[in-house]
Amino acid sequence: MIKKQPNMNAGAAVLFVIFSLLFFILIFRFITIQVTGEVHGQALAARAQQKYSNEKIIEATRGTIFDRKGEVVAEDTTAYTLVAILNESVTTNKKKPKHVNDPAKTAAVLAKYIDMSESDIYKRLTKKGAWQVEFGKAGRDISHQAKREIEEENLPGVTFLRDSKRFYPNGVFSSHLVGFVEKEETEDNKTVTAGQLGIEKTLNNELTGKNGSLSFESDLWGFLLPNGERKITPAQDGSNVFLTIDKKIQTFVEDAVDRVDKEYKPKKIIAVVADPKTGDILAMAQRPSFHPTTRDGLDNSWHNEVVETPIEPGSTMKIFTLAAAIEENKWNPNEWYKSGSYKVTENSKPIRDHNGSGWGPITYLEGIQRSSNVAVAKLVNEKIGTEKFREYLTDFGFDQPTGIDLPNEAAGTIVYRWPIEKITTSYGQGTTVTPIQMIQAATAVANDGKMMKPRVIDKIVNPNTGEVITQEDPKSVGQPISAETAKQVRDVLGTVVTGEHGTGKSYAIDGYEVAGKTGTANLTANGSYLDGASDYLFSFLGMAPKDDPKLIVYVAVQQPEIDHYFKGSIPTSMIFKSVMKSSLQYLNIKPASMEKADSIPVPDVTGMNSAEAKKLLESKGFETVIIGDGNQVEEQLPKAEIMALEGEKVFIKASGVMTYPDMTDWSLRDVMKLAQITGIKLNKAGSGYVTKQSLKPGLPINEGENLIVELETPLQQFEKSLKTEEENEETEEVGG
Repeated sequence: MIKKQPNMNAGAAVLFVIFSLLFFILIFRFITIQVTGEVHGQALAARAQQKYSNEKIIEATRGTIFDRKGEVVAEDTTAYTLVAILNESVTTNKKKPKHVNDPAKTAAVLAKYIDMSESDIYKRLTKKGAWQVEFGKAGRDISHQAKREIEEENLPGVTFLRDSKRFYPNGVFSSHLVGFVEKEETEDNKTVTAGQLGIEKTLNNELTGKNGSLSFESDLWGFLLPNGERKITPAQDGSNVFLTIDKKIQTFVEDAVDRVDKEYKPKKIIAVVADPKTGDILAMAQRPSFHPTTRDGLDNSWHNEVVETPIEPGSTMKIFTLAAAIEENKWNPNEWYKSGSYKVTENSKPIRDHNGSGWGPITYLEGIQRSSNVAVAKLVNEKIGTEKFREYLTDFGFDQPTGIDLPNEAAGTIVYRWPIEKITTSYGQGTTVTPIQMIQAATAVANDGKMMKPRVIDKIVNPNTGEVITQEDPKSVGQPISAETAKQVRDVLGTVVTGEHGTGKSYAIDGYEVAGKTGTANLTANGSYLDGASDYLFSFLGMAPKDDPKLIVYVAVQQPEIDHYFKGSIPTSMIFKSVMKSSLQYLNIKPASMEKADSIPVPDVTGMNSAEAKKLLESKGFETVIIGDGNQVEEQLPKAEIMALEGEKVFIKASGVMTYPDMTDWSLRDVMKLAQITGIKLNKAGSGYVTKQSLKPGLPINEGENLIVELETPLQQFEKSLKTEEENEETEEVGG
């Protein structure tokens, strides 16, 4: 046998020497670190401090925007961003993968939930070298419901990042007034939310909160150390903002402009509702518009047409020419003049009435009713004087912005260089104004001469305490005319709607006296006026009730699809009548100028005789609906002491057999009261007021049975009546 022991000993010796050297190096390095406290020139203590000190941002909530009654218009909500983890190293148990292990299946499933094609999702899921991927806009702002549904698919590697999202629950709802927000990158690479339009932009500083922070000491894995230091700087949420907008009235406006937009397809619609006593803007809408949450439609409607776009006002300007004439004591409604055409100077082109030939000799009152250009031209040129009239234009605020709290307000231009321009301004041609300037000027007529600044902000409130930080009170900005002049102007404008020759007859509303003026403004292109049948801006500026206006409504419709300009009043009147009537009813402004009802407590009538209960309730101003043919009251709704408006229905459930009442013209709220007190199940179709009921009046009521009611808005009912009138007229023409 050959002996190899010496070689083996030599190998062991070499290994021993190598390990001894390594051990010596480690010992030397350890001693060096202990003595110097540094590694590669960096202090270990500082590095340890940096390593274990963590800070997390506590995000502030952007302030909520409310309407005047506390209904949410814009708020921050929780949203989620979809994330897919691709790196296999996160998976420690192959039976429970933590990364996307089946890109094809994952892409197919996710395509059902986000707005991205399956192929595009697959490309992202197979991106080489990526640790994780997101899915752009399609994967952001995922709702809680969608998140839950995706999680139920149990897709490995698919997770979510929590985020805040600005939510506008009413959709297209005064979008240009409210505005919207976008997330922007700051210079220090932080993401902030910033208002881009409307109130979101104007009050961005007030709405934006201040982020807080949590500083703490942790171990390598980010867990809090038991005795580590902690410091919390609380987030300061943004202030809440209350607008002057009324959600209900805004909804009336949005519904009305939607219908006209669909039926007549105009290039543009503007509608504004204001309270003339305060200047409060109760509603503001336009078409085209956009959805502030999704931005759908934004590319076609970036500008707020009410405050940013000057227009030729057309004959609605005659309201203020008339006011100047009355204030200057130059108005005689019974004075005659020759209509048709009028030359300001020998060399100027004649001013003509809209029909080209006029109506022969007529009174100035009839001239205003017929919207005669010659009438107001003569008033300015021969009676008021052009320089005095120019002063009134300033007094009514037409040469400066109103100062409304919305971005980019324009002022319009008073064109007043040449003699002819000074006269054409009297009937709204050449000179331009903004719709919001028209609203401001109209408040003087509606508010006994006192002109009110338009306002859209009511107050700014601390979100935690409810303390009012800023209160925007109504502000008078002048008195261009006296109260007596304002009344006379309203009386004349009332005849524009009710008079035999009035151009505003289609704007009359049953039960309410309307004062207003129509407008048909020419449109220009390439420096000249268009001459197509619909190439006009049709408008109406009206107020009601005439003797004490509670509302001003301005409507303008540009280039609707009509075959003659005389039909321009159809789409504008559809909007005006629907909005004005619905709003007056909603505000409980009684027809025939009855005063607004007050809220009063409902008396307790339970146990009383039905007839006596009815008598008591009606003496308090309530309308009584008795359900049951017995003599004793078993239940009432609203309950005793509940505050209710005068004129509101109080339901009495009496003993005996209950039968269905006639619910025609009932509101949904009243039908719901009936269902509650009788125990029936209610199903509805449509919105507005009842037009049909499935169970006829007089039928017995059985608890638990289904009642179906069909409802229509005032606008739908108006359209039906308009169609019926047209059919009747056609029948008369055929028969006569």
